[in-house]
Amino acid sequence: MDTNINTFEQLLSVCISNNKGIYEIAQENMANSADISIEEVRAFTARSLFAMKEAIQSGMASKESSMSGMCGQDCHKVQQRFRHAQPIFGKTFEKIIEYALATSEENIRMGKIVACPTAGSCGILPAALVAVSEDYDFSEREQINALITAGEIGRIISVKVALAGAVAGCQAECGTASAMSAGAICQLMGGNVSQILHASTLALKNLLGLTCDPVAGLVEVPCVKRNPFLAVHSITAAELALSGVESQIPPDEVIDAMEQTGALMSPTLKESSQAGLAVTKTALQIKNQIFG
Repeated sequence: MDTNINTFEQLLSVCISNNKGIYEIAQENMANSADISIEEVRAFTARSLFAMKEAIQSGMASKESSMSGMCGQDCHKVQQRFRHAQPIFGKTFEKIIEYALATSEENIRMGKIVACPTAGSCGILPAALVAVSEDYDFSEREQINALITAGEIGRIISVKVALAGAVAGCQAECGTASAMSAGAICQLMGGNVSQILHASTLALKNLLGLTCDPVAGLVEVPCVKRNPFLAVHSITAAELALSGVESQIPPDEVIDAMEQTGALMSPTLKESSQAGLAVTKTALQIKNQIFG
């Protein structure tokens, strides 16, 4: 098997020619490149899955604020609301936004999280994957398969675009995380390889141009609350793809567009905190309060 897969077109072709799913091709290639067994690849992925679930539980149980004081209470507020009110989109929606906030807030408390693909976007994939798996009773094996698929999607994107806000803005971090999540959820719900790739593409192309302009240079505002928004965004992409909705622009061309958009984006909007939300009147006041 050709292990040199650097585009989604190549991935689709290999999956079709071998009659295998994305996770099957990915785990074989990871095993070959690292000179380990497929069982070891899956065991490593299982540990990541367990760490994601631990971060959710730790975040759900804490009300501790971040050192800046800007974040840390939002998950608790959402939990309190849903103790007395029915979520508009149902129980799974409630879990997704709670889990995304819990994980992201665990990150800003310096707790243990899984960067998927980055710390600032760490709540998107775990929230969607764990919530949907719980409510639809997907096995650990199926969750590991979905997580490997998500990782392969993120890896191929990273071949062309560095997954860092300082390089291409938040489209490269939260955008990629949402694309990974969309693919994972689409697979869990029975999507084929083509639908999985369309789900990822639909999620990513609707986040092109997303800036990285953190207040006071901290991965808190708008980062924490961005996670639940884009976890739900990934579910929308998966539902569309499962319905047969396709991206008119192929995934590799969307990655090209993301690379170009990142290059055209002003450096002041790429994690430097020199523009956008970071230089609003209130943001500058917050920065002064924190750093004097």
